[in-house]
Amino acid sequence: MIRTSALVKRFGRTTALDGLDLEVAQGSVHGFLGPNGAGKSTTIRILLGLARATSGEASVFDREPWTHAAALHRRIAYVPGDVALWPNLTGGEAIDLLSRLRGGTADRAAYAKRKQALAEAFEFDPRKKGRAYSKGNRQKVALVAAFATPADLYILDEPTSGLDPLMAQVFAREVDRVAEAGATVLLSSHILSEVEELCDRVSIIRAGRVVESGTLADLRRLTRTEISFAADGLVPDAAAGLAGAHDLRVDHGRVSFTVDSAAVAGVLPELGRLGVTGLTVAPPSLEELFLRQYGDEIAAGRPGAQA
Repeated sequence: MIRTSALVKRFGRTTALDGLDLEVAQGSVHGFLGPNGAGKSTTIRILLGLARATSGEASVFDREPWTHAAALHRRIAYVPGDVALWPNLTGGEAIDLLSRLRGGTADRAAYAKRKQALAEAFEFDPRKKGRAYSKGNRQKVALVAAFATPADLYILDEPTSGLDPLMAQVFAREVDRVAEAGATVLLSSHILSEVEELCDRVSIIRAGRVVESGTLADLRRLTRTEISFAADGLVPDAAAGLAGAHDLRVDHGRVSFTVDSAAVAGVLPELGRLGVTGLTVAPPSLEELFLRQYGDEIAAGRPGAQA
């Protein structure tokens, strides 16, 4: 559905994208991760045909976005992270306008039913003027417009910005619904728990390049799993002799250590022979995968744009 190859975008002396390679398979929910300044929004603007690449290739539905933007937009639902509305249109009128631009109001009865159901789910009042809406309500206008009209591809750039946790859960249900219907979703977010919950695959972008890409299961194999159990007598000393154990520590009555994720199956029988109790095995989270790429910048207090 989406493919970029050696994509470069420069703004004067600033390089926003530096050879970005990205593939999004049909029917997948693909997470696109990176901090502000990493190049996520620039990539999305190129995919939407709103910006032209300096060099490299980009295709959506096997078509070049810059020259076929109008045709592509009829098949794409887009939600930006910062929504601007026409101040004198009501929220409902803005939703209708955005949906008509994509040709999604031909079946008026079905469209009206979907629109009303989404407005109720998002607790959104469509009767107010655009100038009266908060950031969260402006975001809801874009979300209702996106989900009220079926699309082949949903490009969502920080879509839950300004939403409270309950509304974020409504958003997650809608993503699950369109994915089950066969749509493809590219979800750009810095909320790691959101991506972990929704996405089949993840690409992590750093300084304009994709540095990790794959399923969460694939990426987790690249990091270590944490194992802990109740401390009991000489067990901590015995655990120190386990093959592949790293970072052994004893804290608050529990022994903890890490092992390479591929080695977990071999360690568990040894723990069984030691007779450990209260055993927990925690696979690496998406946050750990992300910190592996950006932990040095966070420790140094430098923004992602300075990578």
